[in-house]
Amino acid sequence: MNKTYKSDVVIIGSGAAGYTAGIYTARANMNPILIDGQQPGGQMTITTDVENYPGFKDIVQGPWLMEQMKKQAESVGTKIFNDTIVEVNFKKKPFQLNGDNGSVYIGKSVIIATGATARWLNLDSEEKFKGFGVSACATCDGFFFKNKTVAVIGGGNTAVEEALFLTKHAKKVFLIHRRNELRAEKILQKRLFKNPKVEIIWNSVVQEIKGNDNPKKVTGLKIKNIIKKKDQDIKLDGVFVAIGYDPSTNIFKNQIKLDGDGYIITKSNNTHTDISGIFAAGDVTDKIYRQAVTAAGMGCMAALDAEKFLAK
Repeated sequence: MNKTYKSDVVIIGSGAAGYTAGIYTARANMNPILIDGQQPGGQMTITTDVENYPGFKDIVQGPWLMEQMKKQAESVGTKIFNDTIVEVNFKKKPFQLNGDNGSVYIGKSVIIATGATARWLNLDSEEKFKGFGVSACATCDGFFFKNKTVAVIGGGNTAVEEALFLTKHAKKVFLIHRRNELRAEKILQKRLFKNPKVEIIWNSVVQEIKGNDNPKKVTGLKIKNIIKKKDQDIKLDGVFVAIGYDPSTNIFKNQIKLDGDGYIITKSNNTHTDISGIFAAGDVTDKIYRQAVTAAGMGCMAALDAEKFLAK
């Protein structure tokens, strides 16, 4: 038998943004319902060492940090459901959200915190070394590669920005791109070409990420020049995949306003979407910073915006 649950606010997503929104809305007596989705805890659950989240002197583990946020949200009154929203109706109020298990969630307001997922190369070796030398976030993990050699895969703005950031830590940065020219903005390309730590490898794709099993770590790359049809091995310590992100917004198409890349558009200086009562927080609306701490901050903002909305 399908069940229906009603609340002042329904939160979709369970990363730093979703859990923080749950904490704040629960403390405001809004009786929040949180749907944790296909990947409870979000991107942080595939991150190992976290050294830049405020409040911890020592390195903590991403899954542990998300588990602590979950427990805190539950302890103050957030009801967490292990379900995935597959359909929404934002055309009428109260808003209706349908879960994969048949449950229906009714909310006077909704906070969307479904996040975004990094695009990967889809190699078995990439999956094997994720968190052990393979990353999709230089800002998060670049610090661990001080005076080491790394590679960035990609050719757009994100790849070039990641490569430039990594030059602050690494002694050598390879940028590997499948074409013979970059797609990044010219000003970024100019900075990249001038940096003595960067070496660009053109017309090449990654065939395999090589590494050791004990301890598990990356030791190199096997790449292929698609013009010369020639393989090449490179010794290095880390690989950063920077071929883009995909926001988790498919179910919101034709429901709320998205930009050309699929990110939810919010109003300036707040988390309001184009529909009154619908708010968005975290990576689902942020294509610039993509940090756990900024996502948490936006989750707080969304909770406060929802509280003010309901008070009216």
